[in-house]
Amino acid sequence: METQRFTNRLMSETSPYLLQHAHNPVDWFAWGEEALQKAKSEDKPILVSIGYSACHWCHVMERESFEDEETALLMNKYFVNIKVDREERPDIDHIYMDAVQTIAGSGGWPLNVFLTPDAKPFYGGTYFPPVRSFNRISWKELLESVHHAYTTKKGEIIEQAENLTQHLINSNNIGKAGNTNTLFTEKTLQQIADNILANADEEWGGFGKAPKFPQTFCVIFLLRHYYFTGHEQSLLQASLSLDKMAQGGIYDHLGGGFARYSTDAQWLAPHFEKMLYDNALFLNVYAEAYQLTKNRVYAQVLQYTANFIKREMQHIDGAFYSAFDADSEGVEGKYYTWSKKEIDTILGEESEIFCRVHNISEKGNWEHTNILWFPESLEKLPGMLHITLEDLQIILKNCQVKLLSVRDKRVRPALDDKILLGWNALMITALCKCFAALDDDIFLRMAEQNIMFLEKELQGTENEWFHSYKKYGKQQTAFLDDYAALVSAYIHLQEVTGNQEYLLKAKNITDKVLNDFSDGEDILFYFSPANQKDIIVRKKEIYDGATASGNSMMAYNLLYLSIVFDKPEWRIRTETMIQSLADVVIRYPASFGYWAITVQTLTNELFQIAIVGDQYAVKLKEFMREYIPVKVIQSSKAANSGFPLLTEKKTSVEDTFFYVCSNYQCHNPVEKVADATKILGHMKF
Repeated sequence: METQRFTNRLMSETSPYLLQHAHNPVDWFAWGEEALQKAKSEDKPILVSIGYSACHWCHVMERESFEDEETALLMNKYFVNIKVDREERPDIDHIYMDAVQTIAGSGGWPLNVFLTPDAKPFYGGTYFPPVRSFNRISWKELLESVHHAYTTKKGEIIEQAENLTQHLINSNNIGKAGNTNTLFTEKTLQQIADNILANADEEWGGFGKAPKFPQTFCVIFLLRHYYFTGHEQSLLQASLSLDKMAQGGIYDHLGGGFARYSTDAQWLAPHFEKMLYDNALFLNVYAEAYQLTKNRVYAQVLQYTANFIKREMQHIDGAFYSAFDADSEGVEGKYYTWSKKEIDTILGEESEIFCRVHNISEKGNWEHTNILWFPESLEKLPGMLHITLEDLQIILKNCQVKLLSVRDKRVRPALDDKILLGWNALMITALCKCFAALDDDIFLRMAEQNIMFLEKELQGTENEWFHSYKKYGKQQTAFLDDYAALVSAYIHLQEVTGNQEYLLKAKNITDKVLNDFSDGEDILFYFSPANQKDIIVRKKEIYDGATASGNSMMAYNLLYLSIVFDKPEWRIRTETMIQSLADVVIRYPASFGYWAITVQTLTNELFQIAIVGDQYAVKLKEFMREYIPVKVIQSSKAANSGFPLLTEKKTSVEDTFFYVCSNYQCHNPVEKVADATKILGHMKF
């Protein structure tokens, strides 16, 4: 076993990202009172370096600078150095990311921020090289420069930090109420669709130029826009985006699952990290797309991706790990890429067809190696290859099995095995949608095992929940995003099972959010709970980025639960939250995608469906296969006076009835799914 020359305080942490830095010569602290007090007592500025375990450029900067003894001497001499896992402490990341974006105009990871001893930011940036290049200051030069400025111009530094901190506080005063009569209209929804489509890549799908992110909320909006309006361009762009991503190198054609994003416009070359939350969002959108289009490719993507999650990211007791690294053996993408010689050796005579289909060449399709992808859709290839589609699919399947067997023997990318409440909740919602779409019990079993784990390991007393789980690790109180995603998970679990207890749990958590995260002077929620004491400001996050913001998720949750529990004040809060952001949601839907979906839902109204009778479970599974994207659905063996939608519904031993309702006023009950969907079709228009 290799003996490490250096070991620092991070050795006692459980975060895989922090442990990656435990043998740096840098005298790292984790975020906490010890480091903050040391900075104050020694009057030293703080260097906070924030990243995550699957971050490629975080690894690069560690190798270049944090493992370098000369660099570490400067850091240890001039600063109190704190390492933060952004996934364990997203509240800290949000604060200092906003500060750096204000300073530099952009942000990213690794995030390196310099603070005064009282933790107020005054300068920062992202990746810095070890030597000056292209007029970019080196990391060591920056360390010397910041130290010099702090010791010679401390007053100016303190003033700058105060001003920047005040800016962070003022940024919470966001939004201005709009006019609900002009917001929730078909015209507004078409404006949002047009603004999404204005940025569409009509050749390769997706939106904007490289690097290209999936923007699954925009795709879902377009699918639903087509459902409600028949707007063909919305369906065409949504389908093109999903087709091209499923054909691209961003999708793992051997093992299933999606990488974070594509570095190019064609979806060929990803940054290869696989994140749990990304795959949950991909499952969401492909499940809805399959329900709408019945495209078998989408069903296969769902099954392959869920199999990957179960096989490689599932804890033995049912929860899901956070991420796989982009690198293996110190090389980005090495685990996933191939030389043509390797493929020829493994596949033999089948290699020619496989390489033609996947654009494999001697020189490589990416950095002298090859990423598996489909430049052409599978349906176009048989004619070019003089082979039937059925035979081509058989050949490709055989090749995939052989290559996966070889790949499984390679050194795997590192696994970040911490378990995050919010990301697991997102996966539960996704698995419920997959179960509804494909009627495969494996999805429901995975979702139910997951929620049992979360309730056992991450639920505290008095309805308090914790943000993350790692055996023997410290537990951080949950954040708004965690609670919002958990409420959504309970809602979707109830929808596919008919278990009303899930809705009661969703209501209890919502009550907690209203109590612990509300701002008495404003309608939007704070990211951190009221009892969070180790941060300089409680932020309000509103942007829908890689995941939906806690505020946008709670807006949708409040709308849904307002119908379940007949609480009109919750619907009013949803409307007011959206009105406060109306202008930016309409103009910039790529940054407010989940908000836009909620505008869409409010405008079209949530269908209300009750299924009551002995055969409710069978009828529910049949009904859930239909594409009805905006609905409140409850099912039960008998009427239930505890829920308005289930109150006074007739039942009989022989019959199970569908009640299709609006504002609790129901059409005559029907017994067949086709009849219920026919009523909904009339209501839709």
